[in-house]
Amino acid sequence: MSEQTQQFKASLGLLDATMVVAGSMIGSGIFIVSADITRNVGSAGWLVAVWLITGLMTLIAAVSYGELSGMYPKAGGQYVYLKEAYNPLLGFLYGWSFFTVIQTATIAAVGVAFSKFLAYLLPAVSEDLVAFDLGFLKISPAQLVSIGLIVLLTYINTRGVKEGKLIQTTFTVTKLISLFGLIIFGLIYLKPGVWSANWSDPWQLQSLTAYGNVGGYTMIAALGAIAAAMVGSIFSSDAWNNVTFIAGEIKNPSRNIGLSLFLGTLLVTIIYVLANVMYTAVLPLQEIASADKDRVAVAASNEIFGSSGTIIIALMIMVSTFGCNNGLILAGARVYYTMAKDGLFFRKAGDLNNFAVPEWSLWVQCVIACLWSISGKYGQLLDMISFVVVLFYMLTIAGIFILRKKQPERERPYKAFGYPVLPVLYILMGLSFCGLLIAYKPQFTWPGLIITLIGIPVYYMASAGRRNKQ
Repeated sequence: MSEQTQQFKASLGLLDATMVVAGSMIGSGIFIVSADITRNVGSAGWLVAVWLITGLMTLIAAVSYGELSGMYPKAGGQYVYLKEAYNPLLGFLYGWSFFTVIQTATIAAVGVAFSKFLAYLLPAVSEDLVAFDLGFLKISPAQLVSIGLIVLLTYINTRGVKEGKLIQTTFTVTKLISLFGLIIFGLIYLKPGVWSANWSDPWQLQSLTAYGNVGGYTMIAALGAIAAAMVGSIFSSDAWNNVTFIAGEIKNPSRNIGLSLFLGTLLVTIIYVLANVMYTAVLPLQEIASADKDRVAVAASNEIFGSSGTIIIALMIMVSTFGCNNGLILAGARVYYTMAKDGLFFRKAGDLNNFAVPEWSLWVQCVIACLWSISGKYGQLLDMISFVVVLFYMLTIAGIFILRKKQPERERPYKAFGYPVLPVLYILMGLSFCGLLIAYKPQFTWPGLIITLIGIPVYYMASAGRRNKQ
């Protein structure tokens, strides 16, 4: 293979990079998780506030990452930043968590979400049916569709970044227009009685069950409820950093990565907040909290468009999840490629094919994601990993302070906006979120930490193997 094919091709512009940010963020979460958030906070004001707080955290993190992406405009993104700021072990622990669950289980969850809504149009692929009964494991048609989708998108992305770029930009633009359309129609058909009832006491923080029972909180428990509610909004807003993983394929990365991070996260934050305002304009809080299988967007769409609403939302979510998974698959493999170059992942993952993409990395990622698709446990693990995701974001942003001392002379085409106030604010918000989850929702913390810590012995085994080969 020639040297030329061993280099990434810079073929993604600012629009493409922004669409990777927005497209990777918007999957199925915005259509679903508001039900659980409402059950935790019990009021319209706090429902919107949870999304605003999450959006603020995401924007602060994104503009902070702009400095790091300008310093290290190469494939690998957050893995590289952590390795440079701290040490190879911490970088590896992020990459390990990313490979074992963060990225691969997210790909699986988004794939199954695609299948669930395809079942509205084709009932034969329902998750409630059984395609194969292996005795110890039952596989549904929805899981098979998810696997098929993941394999298809992986294959497309092995044919070169241009093919992945076309899908990403086309599908992201389509779902942005669709979401804005849903929001506009929802606000046009606002129900004055519903709106007044929802916003009559918007800051009454309380629990609200699917059966209509209401409960109060002590001050500390209220903070725990907000943190628990944010698990869903943070999951829905995650993956914004995927664009940093493909820095080697972005034109003028020192400028365009930071700018795309800001533009993409701002756009998605606006959409998410407006979508939740729209939900409160057409659905009583109780109906948001008790939506069938948490499908809030389906209930809202039925109120706006009538019986055709379910089909409209099903098509929207299929477009949304298809584009989201493409972005996740496209970006994820670049992390394993960079780890392999450092001798900390399978050697073959560090090879590029004739289309200048890490094909082997794409396929090994595909295998793990497909295993999550048939495990039936990915949803629980995604909740559990939210704690670890925010923990790594905090460590990465703290790395800005470390690198300004360790590498003061390194070129910084873009400096973190609002430094040091905004990065410190994010770290404080992240610490509060993680601390409250440890105290009130331990099931969201320890399993994710255990998965991450398993990476420590794996790292030392990989390091020993690398030294033996030298």
